[in-house]
Amino acid sequence: MVDVSPADPSGVVDRTALAAWLRGQGFGDWSGELEPVGGGTQNVVLRTVVDGRPLVLRSSPVHPRPGSARTIAREITVLGALRGTDVPHPELVAACTDTDVLGRPFYLMTDVDGVNPGERVSPEQAATPALRHGAVLDVARAAARLGRLDPAAVGLDGLRRPGPFLERQVPRWTAQLASYSEVPGYDPGDLPDVAVAADWLTRHRPPEPEPGVAHGDLHLNNVLLDRTRPRVAALVDWEMCTVGDPLLDLGWLLVTWPVDPVGFGAGTALAGHGGLPTRAELVAAYTDAGGRDTTDITWYAGLAAFKLGVVLEGTWARVAAGEADRAVGERLHAAAVALLELAVRIARDEWAVSAG
Repeated sequence: MVDVSPADPSGVVDRTALAAWLRGQGFGDWSGELEPVGGGTQNVVLRTVVDGRPLVLRSSPVHPRPGSARTIAREITVLGALRGTDVPHPELVAACTDTDVLGRPFYLMTDVDGVNPGERVSPEQAATPALRHGAVLDVARAAARLGRLDPAAVGLDGLRRPGPFLERQVPRWTAQLASYSEVPGYDPGDLPDVAVAADWLTRHRPPEPEPGVAHGDLHLNNVLLDRTRPRVAALVDWEMCTVGDPLLDLGWLLVTWPVDPVGFGAGTALAGHGGLPTRAELVAAYTDAGGRDTTDITWYAGLAAFKLGVVLEGTWARVAAGEADRAVGERLHAAAVALLELAVRIARDEWAVSAG
């Protein structure tokens, strides 16, 4: 969900090994330069130039957690499958799924010319409210286009797990939250009692959908916006992509929305300039772009708040285990509390998309 960009890439990438691999892939001139991108706590992301073309190298961490290699392999699969679709994404250029070159899997993708609204805005966006408004509405449209893809037709049916998608969500994430208590030193602090949210989500669960492709972590920190036009340049960070219910992407976008935020703070740089759409406008844009029926969208927002809250709380548990930075853990714990409280409010009919 978040990336780390080391101040000194020389300790992360063996330039000699990478240069040899690039030659073996048919590339010629490599600058040898590696520039850190962004900041965070998980994957390594570095800018470089190969054959005069700006690219981004993305790999699992130097000291990966269990499953990190599978995560990178998933991203490689997804970006390859999206080629030729109308979903905005970075183009996959080359990939290495074994550990022989850098000691961990990695891939190269195009360096998309866009602005991450969680970090900064372009001068044009800062000066033009209509540009800000239109660009983020296009995030909802991009979600609709992604959800229309046939997983089998694009080669992503392998991401589909057996059994009903919606039915397993609450038990899966309730168990995940409970597992944190097994970590010595873990303190849930002021986490709310989520039983009321879990019960409501279970009792009001919509019918199982026709499976579709879902980004899995769709919020404004995981998009690049065109600098001068009201459109999305690319959806990024595909590590949680799955085949399930695409409406969960819209729910995720709604509960992380920086207008009247509930604790996650996505897209704060852009939001600081004002003029963003309401949640209701996002839903309308999604529908107008051919997205799925949004009758139960408040339920999906509740599930998104529940799931994302549990996911973020995992970093706080890793702090207790000595595996994560305390400052990051405290920030994400506060966000988890806010999101799980939102899930409880939704269950108690105290929050709805039209009012939120």
